[in-house]
Amino acid sequence: MTETEQRATGDQRARFEALAHVVAEPLHRYLLRRADPDQVDDVLSETLLVLWRRIAEVPGLEAPGHAPDPDAVLPWCYGVARGCLSNARRADRRRRSLLERLTWTAAGTARQTRETEDPDHTALHTALAQLRPLDREVVLLWAYEELPPSRIAEVTGLSANAVSIRLHRAKKKLAAQLERKTAPRPGHETDEGQETGNGIGRSSR
Repeated sequence: MTETEQRATGDQRARFEALAHVVAEPLHRYLLRRADPDQVDDVLSETLLVLWRRIAEVPGLEAPGHAPDPDAVLPWCYGVARGCLSNARRADRRRRSLLERLTWTAAGTARQTRETEDPDHTALHTALAQLRPLDREVVLLWAYEELPPSRIAEVTGLSANAVSIRLHRAKKKLAAQLERKTAPRPGHETDEGQETGNGIGRSSR
């Protein structure tokens, strides 16, 4: 790194540290009022990372050595935090959509029942982890990225036919794993469990 580049990096760091000193606490309060508690720290970290990368774009930010005016810099920083929070919510919705789509397809059970029995989707995560890495990647590309077999083939280097076969077999394995995880235990059957055993359970064998 040349002396000029080192000086520029030092200026960027000084400007960012001065900005973060002023905006970190207000941004934290902003997110606490809008985000889920378990999202706040991650979204704040992402917001600060964006501010570091775009430090030259922050309106009202003085040259290094001058404390920023909160009234001048905070509105723009709030906008960055709002965008990062929206991205986090979209990612969370997509994650939930993945879990729901896999659960519906693999096990064929109602979403409400599944969430009641396994609110953290532990059984699904466990079942996915037991797939071969390439099979798991095929399933995730189908469920999460919503790619058809032809596009999954482009990503993985497989043929579209091979993708379809792997996907079909992987979903059957997931269904079998989830049925075993959620089947009523002997001596603990309920009316709902008996219906499941008489209906979905037998039809899948």
